[in-house]
Amino acid sequence: MTAVLQPAIDHVVINVGDRLDDAAGRYARLGFQLTERGHHSLGSSNNLAIFGTDYLELLGFEPGRAAARPELLSMPAGLGGLVFKPPADAGFRDRVAAAGLPVQESREFVRPVALPDGTSPEAHFRVTHLGPEVTFGGRVFFCHHFTPELVWRPEWQRHANGVTGIAEFGIVSDDPARALAPYKALFGEEAIRPVAGGLAIQAAQGAVLVLLPEAARSHWGEGLPELPASGERMVALSFRTGGTGLDAARAALQSGGVPMLEKPGRILVPAEEACGVALAFLG
Repeated sequence: MTAVLQPAIDHVVINVGDRLDDAAGRYARLGFQLTERGHHSLGSSNNLAIFGTDYLELLGFEPGRAAARPELLSMPAGLGGLVFKPPADAGFRDRVAAAGLPVQESREFVRPVALPDGTSPEAHFRVTHLGPEVTFGGRVFFCHHFTPELVWRPEWQRHANGVTGIAEFGIVSDDPARALAPYKALFGEEAIRPVAGGLAIQAAQGAVLVLLPEAARSHWGEGLPELPASGERMVALSFRTGGTGLDAARAALQSGGVPMLEKPGRILVPAEEACGVALAFLG
């Protein structure tokens, strides 16, 4: 079967519930420049760290707004969303279904964006979610941006820690082959490759690593969140840094008072310092 699309990460989602202010403060101390708080027409709110072709989203609720997104209430805190870039046409959802993957109806929504000039135009999105039985214990979906110019703005892409993009999205699984089997139909077998201790989806600018627990500990250290006894959990992110290597990341973390562990070619930050997500900054 022909692949439905080539994998490319659009953004990643960290669920923070009603702790948006705390989460924003933590990620600022980690050296990320965050956008102003945004509010979706669906009822949730967010802060973003924008990179070159992808971004990180801190997703939660303002006081009194939790009931507006009941599907998020059941999601555990921490890394909870892996989002790919889809084709622009609305018929993409039908091709996903034809490939045999469980897929929900697409929906569209908006979010006003506070720009430096004082205006607040609306960013428009269409999202298509896969069914929960194939989403690694979190959410996997596709996000089409009708207005990408309101997201990827140069003034938001400069970070004190030197991060330029997402290098790795980390998932722990007791059976990586089983977990990734549905994605062979979506992305093609050539996009799934073996790695030490598991398998990976090789995306355009990074990789989704699905690793056995011991391999994940070896890769991201002992600072991972609690690992499941069976099944899958989204647990870690690795970031590319720019031309300064790890100097900028080290300086930003030291300035923020963030505990870190240096390994050859990487700096590790435990999950308890990053809202339940183990982080790695790669040189």
